[in-house]
Amino acid sequence: PAPSPGFSNANHAPGNQVPCDYPQQASGIYQGVADAGSYGFQVQATSPVPPGFAVPHGFAVPPIQNQPVMQEGTIWMPVPPPFPNCPPGLEYLTQIDQILIHQQIELLEILTGFETKNKYEIKNTLGQRVYFAAEDTDCCTRNCCGPSRPFTIHITDNLGHEVITLERPLRCSSCCFPCCLQELEVQAPPGTPVGYVVQNWHACLPKFTIQDEKRMDILKISGPCVVCSCCEDVNFEVKSVDETCAVGRISKQWTGFLKEAITDADNFGITFPMDLDVKMKAVMIGACFLIDFMFFEHAGDKKQRAGVWQ
Repeated sequence: PAPSPGFSNANHAPGNQVPCDYPQQASGIYQGVADAGSYGFQVQATSPVPPGFAVPHGFAVPPIQNQPVMQEGTIWMPVPPPFPNCPPGLEYLTQIDQILIHQQIELLEILTGFETKNKYEIKNTLGQRVYFAAEDTDCCTRNCCGPSRPFTIHITDNLGHEVITLERPLRCSSCCFPCCLQELEVQAPPGTPVGYVVQNWHACLPKFTIQDEKRMDILKISGPCVVCSCCEDVNFEVKSVDETCAVGRISKQWTGFLKEAITDADNFGITFPMDLDVKMKAVMIGACFLIDFMFFEHAGDKKQRAGVWQ
């Protein structure tokens, strides 16, 4: 696909360099519906038959290639063609520069107060599901460790194949312990690390570094001093390693007073350059999940964490 406006491929090594003039927010961001033509595929369910044309008995009308897939009432993003040097299952990320992550509401958690496994839908701006993510933890870990719990999140595609695995070890959740800060490993395919999200110590600001599989710093993430979602979105800016150029954004979206009050199910939006290395796009998705657990999962007292200090 063609690169986003303001982003040039000239002298650009995917995942290592980003231009300073890349816009932080593309037009139509997080609107849920965008122009299908801009993504290079059609949204028709079947090929149209010209008026007056009868299909001979025994013949089927060939479907349009690369069309959305319907599964149990869910519209999945069309399977993209293979992409050179791309981990299997990450081809979807070559065609998008925006992602919406919707956490599913768990009725049992609302009624009983017991923490249940988190589940997320990962969609493109057309509302088509790209991946489905599910937490894999036991009941004791979820309810004893709360938002600080270690976890494994399995991310599957529309064929049910696990394409990304997120591994978070048990670490301290306060900046009072700079030697044991948060970390997340991203594997694609499962068992093959492609990058890491590492929390950086800072007295006031949530700061993270996105690293590649060789532990080389690729991008930085910086959040606000007060991570409080009240009537507005909370933005975590994604920047170049020297923090002089804006590359993208991870936003926790305001979902309304009622939903914010009774559930910890959150909505997130992620933007990144269209031709950013797909491995780094996958790591940014992992960073979003880590940020959700650290700052937007309700603890046992139902009080939201407001920053790097508990």
